[in-house]
Amino acid sequence: MIELITAFETSWYLSPPWGQTIPPVAINLLERVYLRTTRTFGYCCGIQWKHECWIYSIDCRNEILHATQNQIIQTGELEAISVQKPAFVLGERVILCSHDKGTKQRLILGIALVHNSWFYIVELMSPTLTPPLTISNRFSLVGEKSLVRVNV
Repeated sequence: MIELITAFETSWYLSPPWGQTIPPVAINLLERVYLRTTRTFGYCCGIQWKHECWIYSIDCRNEILHATQNQIIQTGELEAISVQKPAFVLGERVILCSHDKGTKQRLILGIALVHNSWFYIVELMSPTLTPPLTISNRFSLVGEKSLVRVNV
C-alpha cells in the first residue's frame, strides 16, 4: 500500500496542472506593463500557475500586485535591472534537494524575483483526502541552490 501511495505522489508532482502542453505566457519576466485596474505602470517580477491560468506579479514601486493577462497591457520594453536570467524555466523538472520524504522530483510552477534573487514555486505537498485542520500552503518559494535540474 505504501508503494502505491509513493507511486501516486510521484506522478502527482510530475503531472503538469495545465495538461500536456504548457500554455504560453503573455507577459515576459521583467517586462514593463500597464495595469488597467490601477492605471499604473510596473514590471513583471513573477509568474505562477494558479486557478487554471498564469497569474503575473507586477512590481509597482512600493507594492506587488497580482493580475491576469486580461488586466495587463504589454509594452514590449524590459525593465533595466541588473539581475541574471533565471536558472530554471516554467514547467521544468527539478529535484528538490532539501525535501526529506517521498519523491524529490517536482515541476517549476512559478518564478519570482525577490530582492534581486530568483525563487521558484514548487509544490511541497500533494493534496490530502481529508481537509487539514489548519490552513497550509502546498506551494513554496524555493531558492536556486535547493534545486537540481533533471535531465530527461
